[in-house]
Amino acid sequence: MQSIVTLSEFLASPPGRYMLRWEQGHLDRAVADVFGYHAVQLGVPQIDTLAENRMPLRLCVSDHLPEDEPGGIAARGNRRVEIVTRYEELPFASQSIDLVVMPHVLEIAEEPHQVLREVDRVLVPEGQVIITGFNPASLWGMRQAFVRVGARPFLPPDAQFISLPRIKDWLKLLSFEANRGRFGCYAPWAGSEGWLSRWAFMEKAGDRWWPFLGNIYLLTAVKRVRGMRLIGRVWRRVDERRAALAPAATQRTTEGFTVRIVRPGDAANDTARDVARG
Repeated sequence: MQSIVTLSEFLASPPGRYMLRWEQGHLDRAVADVFGYHAVQLGVPQIDTLAENRMPLRLCVSDHLPEDEPGGIAARGNRRVEIVTRYEELPFASQSIDLVVMPHVLEIAEEPHQVLREVDRVLVPEGQVIITGFNPASLWGMRQAFVRVGARPFLPPDAQFISLPRIKDWLKLLSFEANRGRFGCYAPWAGSEGWLSRWAFMEKAGDRWWPFLGNIYLLTAVKRVRGMRLIGRVWRRVDERRAALAPAATQRTTEGFTVRIVRPGDAANDTARDVARG
């Protein structure tokens, strides 16, 4: 097997196409029930992650145009691919996107934290983000570790593989709530379609016996916006205060009474006699 240098070269190889087929099937189910107006895919134009989504505007932005391959997944659907120079600076207004799908973008980005902050900026409240990536704790991740001792790289060597727990921590700091995650592609590092088909039985076995050791993970998260809560004294309404201060009605009577101011030194019984005498 020839040495794989870039992500595009890996996606054109038999293990790359095997990975794209798994991601296409699960992404189709993940985006089918996401509603809104604007959906954006970042990177990897070789796969159409928004094919099953029903939003009016579906756009793919990437740092390169897809290569036309016979029978490839890139030819699926009718969509536009726009070019951006950096995923850290997206050309979208704040809170204007309902869905963002990022297949393997954080692994090739120069500043993955800034990419997540940009996604948080452009997403509307309750908007969703879907992330796929290579699992370092997998057979492919273990094979890639052999590059340090002189082995030929199986995955792109310039990519930085980020574990799923770390991705969840980054999303939690940005007030995202992770809904669900899934692992897949349990086949070892095989370089041909024939060997990959021989390891096909590991898909069901991996989902049942070692689900966290899949070579690929898929994560869905929702952007949560906490509402403001006023803390302090609760004031009654103005109309309630006016009703409480309204004067009470007085009744007219034929009886009269006399009021006399008594000095502090006078006795009470003397005061009563004076009043009776007068």
